[in-house]
Amino acid sequence: MFQIDAMSRTPVYEQIISQVEKFILGGILGAGAQLPSVRSLSMELSVNPNTIQKAYGELDVRGIISTVPGRGCFITESALGILRQISRNKLASLEELVAELWAAGVSRKELDDAVDRGTAGKQPTL
Repeated sequence: MFQIDAMSRTPVYEQIISQVEKFILGGILGAGAQLPSVRSLSMELSVNPNTIQKAYGELDVRGIISTVPGRGCFITESALGILRQISRNKLASLEELVAELWAAGVSRKELDDAVDRGTAGKQPTL
């Protein structure tokens, strides 16, 4: 399920966080789903358990997962809503980028084509 790119400049714990968020947004992990234990994921990915714990700790702070001592980590009921709001907040950055590209001479057709390629074959989760 999880895959780590050892050659990436992105720290391993951030790769794990990103994948959990994508799994939630993609409907692979739903509310109440249990994440792999720190130990099992550590062994599966050949990563230090502290790295997994750091990723899970950050997800917990963000409200994406909740940790139940002795039972594990679970996706919260509000995780999908939190991630959708974070994604919507990125629209301001997108608007700035579009304005910059427009000023640089990128046509409306090129911008529309880029949006089409970015959304091709993908359905947003509701």
